[in-house]
Amino acid sequence: MPEMIYEEIGTTGIITLNRPEVRNALTFGMYEEIARICQEIRINGSVRAIVMTGAGGKAFAAGTDMAQFRDFSDPQDAIDYEARIERVLDAIERCPVPTIAAITGACTGGGAAIAAACDIRIGDQRQRFGFPIARTLGNCLSTANLQRLSTIVGSARVREIILKARLVDADEALACGWLSEVLDTPDAVQARALELAETLSDHAPLTMRATKEGLRRLRTEGGDAKGTDLVVECYMSEDFKEGIEAFLGKRKPDWKAK
Repeated sequence: MPEMIYEEIGTTGIITLNRPEVRNALTFGMYEEIARICQEIRINGSVRAIVMTGAGGKAFAAGTDMAQFRDFSDPQDAIDYEARIERVLDAIERCPVPTIAAITGACTGGGAAIAAACDIRIGDQRQRFGFPIARTLGNCLSTANLQRLSTIVGSARVREIILKARLVDADEALACGWLSEVLDTPDAVQARALELAETLSDHAPLTMRATKEGLRRLRTEGGDAKGTDLVVECYMSEDFKEGIEAFLGKRKPDWKAK
């Protein structure tokens, strides 16, 4: 069985982490494949949204496969690992179409980092997210990951869940903004993720891409982030002209992402 499966259903690309026997623990190859898929998506292509999910219904992903850490022997190994992960997460954030994490069960470590890089996260009642490394591996999160998580749930909560090495349940995850929706079952999560992807496929591609990129720049560059190019791209596009005519003509716009 492949470690990861990618398929397209209509306008939705589906990435399935496929190692259910180890709760979809991520190999380096899986990380790289996720990045490759996200980097190859084009805003005017056939795929209008990406759904990421875990096989088996018991876990989204339980982090990086720990066996891969056994060969770490010098400082550069640690630096290279975190740099690799950041390249993958950056590729997810820069993906020009919306990304949806459909979370069932465990979502920890590297799995939670991937989910954090997605635009929308939904989960089931068994969802548990966190980084219990203070009682397991004894490593740490990169400052980039700490910042990414703090943007979503706040730095105080990130500090507390990592220091306590606790997992956040579905109700708290919904209340703190980690999840936007909680469903009853894994099947319901998958169905809702596909429904959301279908809804997003009808929305203006340039608006969504500009929003994603603008927020990414604000997170990484702070108040000095510039966005004039994004404004020009949207306002000078054929899609903006189409949007105006469709609105005034009381019809549905036909987006071309041009």
